[in-house]
Amino acid sequence: MTAAGPVTASSLSDRATRVAKSASEWADKVDREARFPAEALSALKAERLMGVMIPAEFGGENASLTEVADICVILGQACGSAAMVYAMHQIQIASLCGYAVGSGWHEDLLRRICDEQLLIGSATSEAGGIGGNLRNSICAIESEGDRIRLEKDATVISYGEASDAIMVTSRRHAEAAAGDQVSTVFMKDQYTLEKTSNWDTLGMRGTCSDGFIFRGEGSKEQILPRPFAEIAAQSMLAVSHLLWSALWYGIAVDAFNRSQSFVKAAARKNPGQTPPGALRVAEAANLLQQIKGNVVSGLKQFEQAKGNPDALNAMSFAVAMNNIKVGTSQSILTVINHCMLICGIMGYKNGTPYSLGRHLRDAHSAQLMISNDRILGNTSNMLLVNKPDPSLAG
Repeated sequence: MTAAGPVTASSLSDRATRVAKSASEWADKVDREARFPAEALSALKAERLMGVMIPAEFGGENASLTEVADICVILGQACGSAAMVYAMHQIQIASLCGYAVGSGWHEDLLRRICDEQLLIGSATSEAGGIGGNLRNSICAIESEGDRIRLEKDATVISYGEASDAIMVTSRRHAEAAAGDQVSTVFMKDQYTLEKTSNWDTLGMRGTCSDGFIFRGEGSKEQILPRPFAEIAAQSMLAVSHLLWSALWYGIAVDAFNRSQSFVKAAARKNPGQTPPGALRVAEAANLLQQIKGNVVSGLKQFEQAKGNPDALNAMSFAVAMNNIKVGTSQSILTVINHCMLICGIMGYKNGTPYSLGRHLRDAHSAQLMISNDRILGNTSNMLLVNKPDPSLAG
C-alpha cells in the first residue's frame, strides 16, 4: 500500500515512466562523463521504487519479478546505466527476500531499505584467479566471538561508492573450500573501499563499477543464513538473467523507436514512396518480438517455480534461464545494428535524435556480464545428462 492506495502494476509503470523521463534527460551526459546516474537514482527514491519487491509486512509492495522487469524495460529505454543499477539492486533484494527472512537483522534491513530507500551494491568478483566465477571465493570471513571481518580484492563492485550497503561473497571461514561460500551485508559505515581500478569502459559507463579492496567489520548476524550456493542456484542467477534481459530489451526498444521515427520522417518527405529503411524496420520489429517472447516466457517460468526448490534446482530450469540470457544478449546487437543501418550517418553521429552509439556500446556489455562462453560451457555440461523439454506447454 501507499498513501494513495493499493499499488498496481499500472501505478508502478507510471512511477517508472516518470523516473525514465529524468534518466533520459541526463543519459548522454552520464555516458559521456562516465559518472553515476545520480538524477535517476534520486528519482527512483522519490518514487519509492527501491523496495517494491519487498513483502508488505516489511514496508514493501509485494511486486512480482515480472513487474520489476517491466520497470527495467522502461528504464532501459531511457538510460542503460540507470537501468542496470536498478536491476543489480533488485537482484540483491531478491536474495534478501527469498533467503534471509526469519533473520532479525536482515528483516530490519528490509524495513530500512523501504523506509530510507537504500541502494544495495554487490561484490562477487575477485582478483587472484577467481575473476568472474561468482561460485568460488579466495577471501574468507574471519570471526572473533560475534564479530566478523572480511577483506576482499574485488575486481569490480557494482556502483560501489554510491552504495548504502554492499552484499559481499566469501568463503565461510579460512579453512572452507573455495565453493563453500556465504553472502554478507555490510552497511556503509562498516567498511572502507580502497580503489584499485577505474571503470573506464566502452559502455554501461555510468554504473561506475570500479575495482576496490573491500575491508569490512560487522556482526555474525549480518551473514545471510542460507549458503550462497543455494542463493545463486535458486535466485541470483535466474533473477540476474531475467532482469538484465529485460533492460537490454528496453535498450533495443529505444533503438527501434529511433529508427522507426527516422523512416517515418523520410516517408513524410516523399509521400507515396516507401523509404529504403522500411524493410529493415520490419525485420527489427520481428527480432524485437522474439526477444520479448523469450523474456516473457522466462519470467513466467520463474514465477511458476518460485518457492519450489526442486523446480528451481532442476537442470531444465537452469538451461532455460541460461538460454534466455545468451539469446537476448546476442539478439539485441542484431536489432541495434539493423537500426544503425536504417538511420545511417544520423544514427552514427552523436547528438542527433537518432543517435545510437550509446545503445550499441551499452549492448556490447550484455555478452560479457557473466560471459556467454562460461554460460554456454555450463549449459553444455548440463545437456550431457538432461534432455530439453520440446513441448510448447513446458
